[in-house]
Amino acid sequence: MNTTTSQLATSNVSHNQTTWRDYYEITKPRVVALLVLTALVGMSLSVPGAIPWQVLIPAMLGIGLLSSAAAAINHIVDERIDSEMGRTYNRPLPNGRLSAKNAITFAVSIAILGFVVLYGLVNPLTAWLTLSGLVGYSFVYTMYLKRATPQNITIGGLAGAIPPLLGWTAMTNEVHAHALLLVLIVFTWTPPHFWALAIHRKDEYAKVNIPMMPVTHGVEFTKTQILLYTVLLFVVGLLPYLVGMSNWLYLIGAVVLNVAFFMYAWKLKFNPNENTAMDTFKFSIVHLMALFIILLVDHYALPIS
Repeated sequence: MNTTTSQLATSNVSHNQTTWRDYYEITKPRVVALLVLTALVGMSLSVPGAIPWQVLIPAMLGIGLLSSAAAAINHIVDERIDSEMGRTYNRPLPNGRLSAKNAITFAVSIAILGFVVLYGLVNPLTAWLTLSGLVGYSFVYTMYLKRATPQNITIGGLAGAIPPLLGWTAMTNEVHAHALLLVLIVFTWTPPHFWALAIHRKDEYAKVNIPMMPVTHGVEFTKTQILLYTVLLFVVGLLPYLVGMSNWLYLIGAVVLNVAFFMYAWKLKFNPNENTAMDTFKFSIVHLMALFIILLVDHYALPIS
């Protein structure tokens, strides 16, 4: 048996061993769960009382499916660079456990299903906005911006920031300024979140010619940007209280969480060790999750009259 035949046989065996876990993995479930949480908060803040389950269930399902499809497309497009990076080489596509053809079929199927659910059971505005988020992340960011500019995550982050707006429009069928404020919080949070990871993985991004900011502008410049963005995030994080969206419980939580994020960024800039960048990245996930949970608790525990 020659080398090519052997490789094909190995590939076929790998594809035959595909399990549901491989499809599940390419949807980036933890990322999608965080996005759906922010959408849920958008839903909750858009109405004074409980969310009707007739809207809640299809909205969460549709937003989750389209977000999962966007994540799957990201895996498909990045298969080559994933195979060369230590963080991603064992993903289902580069590892050979899942074929690109099957992944594409899966992504398209859940995207269509998600769109149909939102369009038919929620409202067309939410369906089209969610689809635009998929296009923005999967095609504009992943296919173009990620490979074109060190500001890729700053510009492309808007696609990942819209779930609170989607939750709001699912309930109200309108784009409200308060929903856009929630989008602004996630949008401002995204660069320091991702650049911390980019610093930790700088050599891998350089190896695959992805122009992340630490690669093109250096680690110290990127650390300064992270620190400045945490200051901006502190200011933006106060806005829900200042405009009357939330009460004192959220204000306290936002101050504590944003000060903590700033302290991580300060340590990363002025007193780092080999784990500080990754620690900052991990804390940023906890930060956003906790911030939106506190916003949700504040809404129901201390309703604005």
